[in-house]
Amino acid sequence: MSTRSARFDDLVLDAAETLERRLGHELGLELAVEEVPPSDPAPWEHGVALGRLFPAERTLPARLVLYRRPIVHRAEDDTDLAAVVYEVMAEQVARMFGRNPDDLA
Repeated sequence: MSTRSARFDDLVLDAAETLERRLGHELGLELAVEEVPPSDPAPWEHGVALGRLFPAERTLPARLVLYRRPIVHRAEDDTDLAAVVYEVMAEQVARMFGRNPDDLA
């Protein structure tokens, strides 16, 4: 039996695969899951961050971090959790590629 954390990680990987299919190419970024966002929100973030995209720098690839506890708290149930994970990822990936998040829905 897998843990809640492992199931969440699987949802992140599933969402990444779906995004790659919709984009027609690999995301070209690292994915990470952290329990909670840092206590210093970015200037553009209002409320609790669900995810954060860190742009590529020099030799480091772009990195997308999803914050598990706020996402789980936002979801109504396990079925909704997959949708919230995908929505957060699609929004961040769309921003990275300069696209409308609705294009990835």
